[in-house]
Amino acid sequence: MEQILEMPKQVPPQHQDRQPGIEKEMNPRPIYDTDEPSFGRLNGKVAIITGGDSGIGRAIAIKFAKEGADVAIVYLDEHQDAEETAREVRRYGKEALLIATDISQEVNCRNVIEKTLERFGHLHILVNNAAVQYEQKDIQDITAEQWEYTFKVNIFSYFYLSKYAVAYLKEGSSIINTTSVNAYRGNESLMDYSATKGAIVSFTRSLSQSLIKKGVRVNAVAPGPVWTPLIPASFNDEKVSKFGKDVPMERAAQPVEIAPCYVFLASQEGAFITGQVLHPNGGSIINT
Repeated sequence: MEQILEMPKQVPPQHQDRQPGIEKEMNPRPIYDTDEPSFGRLNGKVAIITGGDSGIGRAIAIKFAKEGADVAIVYLDEHQDAEETAREVRRYGKEALLIATDISQEVNCRNVIEKTLERFGHLHILVNNAAVQYEQKDIQDITAEQWEYTFKVNIFSYFYLSKYAVAYLKEGSSIINTTSVNAYRGNESLMDYSATKGAIVSFTRSLSQSLIKKGVRVNAVAPGPVWTPLIPASFNDEKVSKFGKDVPMERAAQPVEIAPCYVFLASQEGAFITGQVLHPNGGSIINT
């Protein structure tokens, strides 16, 4: 009989003073892997995952490796988290290429594609997942610098990476973008973050139409609350302790619960799906 893994329903108050946050400092540590079987759905594939060092990105990298893919893990400067993710990928017999870079800059996005091709020779899957968010209670508190940087990381990088990847993606390849439930319902204290996530939905739909004749599918995943380093790095102790309680399931997801969406969209199982968004959000009803 399959063992059902019990997910934490609450986390203790905590806060990190830098962004992006550090997974190894979280309590409890996010769950990013389980002992469920794999089926070789991504055998021989090469994937790029931004924000792949921790959180949802780490869970995707490990799940992809379990399914047979080599992965390029793109991250800013969280070196210890990235090394841990790479070890887990290699534990499943797959290669992990670590690329530490600031993807808010176009030239660095181009370099990510080039380094991946130099190492693996091919590219089949691009997962645009990296993001930052900064809580502000009033629009007047959002500086021009914060607004611009949030857009550069959260949507500009998705555009640049996709732009430079397209030339190497063949029929059957896939681009998967991470948006958010906040793209649909908004968030009064995350206005710039929510705006970028809304832009990702429109970008996904538009790019899917542009690439459909090439045989490249473009989809997105819109998670609800997920226990990742971004949470203690974004919110105060009290808000962290209540994180996820406002959804019908009354808890935040663990990254391992989100990663299967990306496997499905990247694999042959999702071959007839493009321009769509999956919604692992704990039961929130939204207008898509």
